[in-house]
Amino acid sequence: MFRHSASYRRIAAHLRRGGLIAYPTESCYGLGCDPDNRIAVQRLLKLKQRAQHKGLILIAASYRQVARYLHPVTPAQQQQLKIAGAQAVTYLMPALHSAPRWLRGDHDTLAIRLTAHKQAAQLCRGVGSALVSTSANRSGQRPAKTYAQCRRLFGRKVWVLSGRVGKYKKPSTIAMWAGGKIIRS
Repeated sequence: MFRHSASYRRIAAHLRRGGLIAYPTESCYGLGCDPDNRIAVQRLLKLKQRAQHKGLILIAASYRQVARYLHPVTPAQQQQLKIAGAQAVTYLMPALHSAPRWLRGDHDTLAIRLTAHKQAAQLCRGVGSALVSTSANRSGQRPAKTYAQCRRLFGRKVWVLSGRVGKYKKPSTIAMWAGGKIIRS
């Protein structure tokens, strides 16, 4: 993706200003923004034509990047999250009451994936935070799998980052943290 910290500083500044980005993930391009910027999240939802009540996924390079949204977990559970991320599993985890409603939707949980996708994890590390990560598409349509598809779909409304989508053919599996019940496979 990018080799220089100056590039990540530019992306981080774009995100802080409420900008949207598209970036490669495990199975498709993700559409993302700063999870703490309510206006950016609302712009993303409007662009995607997605209802807020559904909630959104956050990806991160480490548990530390999402810890402030969640009830604490043990080091062993943090390792479980890391292992699940390598298998493209997103967990619905108990969220703190202070976790923004615009991320949780109508839920008391927050969808979290510690991504093992090299470029997505590098992006989170480079900008120093977790990112909203929803498939780069309009609701109900196929997700974009390439830079060119994202550019055609979103034009100048989204900063599209170049890179390679991972090997997974389907979106991440979503499971309940408590009990492991599969919500989406």
